[in-house]
Formats: sequence, structure tokens, C-alpha cells
Amino acid sequence: MAEIKSIGVAVPKYCHSQQDILAFMQEIYHLDSIEKRKLSFLYSQSGIAQRHSVIPDFGLPSNQWTFVPSNSSKDFPDIDQRMAIYQKQAIPLSLEAIENCIKDQCDISEITHLITVSCTGMSAPGLDLEILEALKLSPSLFRTSINFMGCYAAIHGLKIAKLICDSSPDAQVLLVCLELCTIHLQKEYSLDNAASSLLFADGCAVALINNQTNQKSLTIKGFHAHVASKGKSDMAWDISKKGFLMKLSSYVPQMIESDIKTLLEEALKKNKLDNQAVSHWCIHPGGKKIVDLIEKELGLSQSNTEDARTILRQYGNMSAPTILFVLKSIMEKDLKENALVFGVAFGPGLTMETFLLKNSITHLEHA
Repeated sequence: MAEIKSIGVAVPKYCHSQQDILAFMQEIYHLDSIEKRKLSFLYSQSGIAQRHSVIPDFGLPSNQWTFVPSNSSKDFPDIDQRMAIYQKQAIPLSLEAIENCIKDQCDISEITHLITVSCTGMSAPGLDLEILEALKLSPSLFRTSINFMGCYAAIHGLKIAKLICDSSPDAQVLLVCLELCTIHLQKEYSLDNAASSLLFADGCAVALINNQTNQKSLTIKGFHAHVASKGKSDMAWDISKKGFLMKLSSYVPQMIESDIKTLLEEALKKNKLDNQAVSHWCIHPGGKKIVDLIEKELGLSQSNTEDARTILRQYGNMSAPTILFVLKSIMEKDLKENALVFGVAFGPGLTMETFLLKNSITHLEHA
């Protein structure tokens, strides 16, 4: 059975308080007093205390900005400049998370498969080959990349990792999820851009998946997905010469609210389980309102959503890596025998992906 053995994370060195980011946004967008109050209210309701970025500007006076021009008549960086930042920053962050993931687990030379996930930067040769070269991995290493799937992409990566482990008993799979969302900050003030600048942050999460069971690993039991096509235009991610453009409608939480209960029932039915069987809830904190609605619709307690809310508060929404940050928090707990973890994340489509994990201690006892 495929096991998630460990998760390592890393974030950029620049940590900005939500209040500093708010002041920065109010300044670059030249908002009047009314719009400033509106944006201030949204930030106060975000459930986010701080976020990390590869960009230092958010906490600096305008004469020290390096990404945003202090002269408002000048353009923001174009797509080439943004991708240059991605190229420079992606590898160090990925390598730090990989090191945090595999220490005390395996030697880097034992890695047989590499899955990379990102929707905020692309190139060829890409992140997978750069990791291979930096870590001196085998030139015959199995590699695959998942691009542009957004916040649920880590779950898709886990699906591929499970398929690999199920067919290759000795596989050691690294799943690397790296996003630099903040490099796509846009100059124009709009509802979509305001929502993006309110939520998104940078980070990397790496999971090691193999067939070796121990007391800390979680067995991957299965997956379930649902695409609500009615929402395909409400969450989107497009490439332009100005960078990647986010479309994030205010209707997304309502669509999740209307479908989440059915999604859960169908996912658990596959494994002949019910809601009461789940002991830990690994919810992608796409935003405070989304977590609130899931808690309400599924009849969860505040303790059930504590991990998601804590990650949102400390890191914001880092897109794909975020749910692995939440899962890492859960795995660090003293999980009871047979504990079941239900995970759910959302992304463009509107796509809803779920996974079901089980504490592996029972496998040890029956081995």
C-alpha cells in the first residue's frame, strides 16, 4: 500500500504581516478613502495574520521597492521578468523543502520517481530537470510534471504517486509542490486582483511516498473527484504578457457550499464509510469563508477545522502546497489507531478533489 511517509515544507525569507500588505496595496492602487475602508474590512475578515513572499516590497517604503516601480506611471514587470524571478527562486525553495522532507527517511540517491507541481511558473527545461541536476539524481529518473491545475494539484500528484507505488514495490517518490503566487501581482485594481492580493502567498511542500509502513506514515486509501462545470468561469488562471491573471469569483464559496456534502458522501461511500468515521479533516483553506461554509455544511466542530485555519493564518493560501502544509500539521499529532484523514481541495474547473488516508499503525500490528 502506498504510504505518505513524511512532508517537508519551506517558505521564502520575507514574511509580511497582513496589515503591512494592506497598507502596501492601498498605496500602489491609489485608493480613495472609501475604497481603502472596503479593502481594510476585507483584510480584517481574511483570517490571515501573515504571508511569505519572494518579493520584499510589501514591508518596505516605496523608495526601496524592487518589484513594483515607485513611479506609478511605469509598468509592472512583464511576463519575462516574472518568469526570471521564478527561475531564480524556485530551486532554492524546493531544495530546502526536499531536505526537510527526506532527512531521517531516505538518502537522496534512493529516489526513483519525481513529480513536480506548479501553476505559477513554467519553462523547459523545467523545475523537474533543475531538481534532478541540483541533487545529482540519476539521469534515468522517472519524472513527470503537473502544471496549471491550481490549488487541488497536490492531490492529483498523490494520485500519480499511488499509481507508481502500486506498480513498483521499491519506488521512492518525491512529490514537489512549489508556488510563487505573489510574483503575479497586477497593477490594475479589480475585484479579482484585490482577492488575489488578499489571499495568495509563496511556499513549497514536498511529500515522500513509498510502500514502507511505519507508525508515522499514512496509507493512501483512495480518491474521489467532482467537476462542477457551472463554475468553470468563476475560478480561472490565464497567462498574459502582464503575468498570470487570476479569476476568482465571489460565487466560489456558494458553489462549494452547495456541492460539498454530496462530494463527501460519494467519497466515503466508495470506502463503505460514513461521516462519523473521519477523525481528522484536511481542508484546503482557500479562504476563511470557504472553511466556515465547509464546517457548517458538514456539521464539523472548530477543532475539526483548526489545522486548516492555523495554516491559513500563518501562511495564507499558497495554492497547491497549502493542503500538504495542513496534512503535515495533522501528521505531527499523536494519531489514534485506525485514524482516518479526509482531505479536500478546490481549483479551476470548478474542480473538487478528495483523498482518504488511514493511520498505518494497524498494518504494523497485523504484519
